[in-house]
Amino acid sequence: MSRILVGTASWTHRSLLESGWYPGDASTPAKRLAYYASRFPIAEVDATYYHPPSQSTVEAWRDRTRPGFTFDVKAFSLLTGHPTRPAALYRDLRERLGAPPEHNLYLKDVPPEIVDEVWRRFLSALEPLHEAGRLGAVLFQFPPWFPIGENNRRHILECARRCAPMRISVEFRNHTWMDEENREDTLAFLAEHDLAYVGVDMPQGHPSSIPPVLAATSGLAVVRLHGHSGRWTSKNIDERFAYLYSEAELEHWAVRIRELAAQAEVTHVLFNNCCRDNAQRNAARFGALVEEAGEPGEQDGQDEARTADRFRGTAT
Repeated sequence: MSRILVGTASWTHRSLLESGWYPGDASTPAKRLAYYASRFPIAEVDATYYHPPSQSTVEAWRDRTRPGFTFDVKAFSLLTGHPTRPAALYRDLRERLGAPPEHNLYLKDVPPEIVDEVWRRFLSALEPLHEAGRLGAVLFQFPPWFPIGENNRRHILECARRCAPMRISVEFRNHTWMDEENREDTLAFLAEHDLAYVGVDMPQGHPSSIPPVLAATSGLAVVRLHGHSGRWTSKNIDERFAYLYSEAELEHWAVRIRELAAQAEVTHVLFNNCCRDNAQRNAARFGALVEEAGEPGEQDGQDEARTADRFRGTAT
C-alpha cells in the first residue's frame, strides 16, 4: 500500500521561531527538531542548498528524530547550477580557488577536480542518513536558465549517477521542460531513468513558473507546495512565501495527491509556504485530510484507469 508523507520545508526559519508554533521548552535546535518530528513524518532540509552540511550535523539530525522519520535534502547550489557564494564552499577549496568573496561562483567557473571534491564531501556528509534509512531523496531544483536540451538531460543523469545509490528528485524552474510540447517527453525521460519528478504548486506567469502537473515517474512521487504570494519575485523570503492555503485549496490538493499516490510506492508532500507557521498549519491540516480519506487506492476504479498510462504514473 502506498504511503503519503506530509511535512514542511525547513523547521528553523526565523519567522517560524517567532510565530509561537514551538512550545516554550523547545528552546534548542535539538528540542525543536524533536518536537517537529513528533508531529510530522518528513522534513525537507533547505539549508544544504546554501551551505553543504558537516557529517556531525547530519548525524545530529538522525539522532534527534525517531526511527522511520524521513529527510529530503536539497542539493548544494553549486551542483544545480545556481550562483554560489565563495564563503559557502569548504574553506580549503575556497582557498585553492582564490575566488573574490564578493563574486558568485557557477559550476562552469570551478575546476573539475574541485567540483569532484565538492560532490564527494557533500554526499559523504549525507551517508549517516542514507545508512539509517532516513534519506528520502536529494532534491535537485534546477534554475530558470536550465532549459530542456540534451546537455541538460546529461547533467541530470550525471547528478543521479553521482548520488547513487541515494535517490534524487528533480524540480524544474524553466517552463520548456513542462510546456505542452515537451511535457510528455520530459516525463518519459524521467520515468526511463527511474527519477522522481517534483510536481509543484506555485505562482504562474513568471519566468520560473512551472504548471501544476503531478506525475509519478518513479516509485517515489514528490509534490512541493510553494503557495501563491503576490510577492513571488521578492528577495525577502517571508514576502515570497507569505501564503496560507485555504481549506478548499487543501481539499482540492488532497484529491489530486491521493490519485498520484495510488501510482507510487511513497509520496512526499512538502509545504514550502514558509512564512511564520503557515507551512506547519497547512501541513498538519493536509495530513488530517489525507488520513480522514483513508488509504490511497481505496477509491473506485478511477485510480486503476490512470495506471494504464505509458509512465509509471500519469500526469494529473
